Amino acid sequence: MNTHTAGEQGWKQLGTLPFAAAVFVFVNALYIFLVALGNITDYGTNFAFVQHVLSMDTTNFGQPAGKGLDPDVMWRAIDNPVLWNLGYIGVILIESIAAIVLIIAFVDFMRALFGAAGFARARRWASLGLVLIVLLFAGGFIAVGGEWFQMWRSTEWNGLDPAIRNAMLAGIGLVLLHLPSPAWDKGKSAEPASQH
Repeated sequence: MNTHTAGEQGWKQLGTLPFAAAVFVFVNALYIFLVALGNITDYGTNFAFVQHVLSMDTTNFGQPAGKGLDPDVMWRAIDNPVLWNLGYIGVILIESIAAIVLIIAFVDFMRALFGAAGFARARRWASLGLVLIVLLFAGGFIAVGGEWFQMWRSTEWNGLDPAIRNAMLAGIGLVLLHLPSPAWDKGKSAEPASQH
């Protein structure tokens, strides 16, 4: 009877802040999982992106690779293939960890929305996964790739627009997770009642 009541209460969660946050967690989990899977199964495609960004060979506003490069910033370039691979593997690891953490968070959200569990655990895991995405795309791609390695100067290997979209989607999810709402207290109010 308690499970039946919890299930009925779960459907009433649709349209609430926790449900909206769960949707953002799901979308980010699906996206980052597919990105990680693609990078693992088709390593070479995005490895070329990492290679060109780190070597800075196209930071010349569309001129042929290696031509018209700014000598004042080219000292930042990395031309070592081992470091390119290590950087790319680091990106894949962060994507994979974020995907796993967000999948755990989504499962916890489903338990909270349609079961008797509270939202605290789901919110913690989701926050961690979304912060990893923000760190990767805002910190790694926008700050390091975009500014330090001058990716904004490249017409062919400029990943700033997708990085901004990814960071914003994760950021919106983080905002939703941390907005106050009485709906987050669902599990807290259910626990004392079930003990009687």
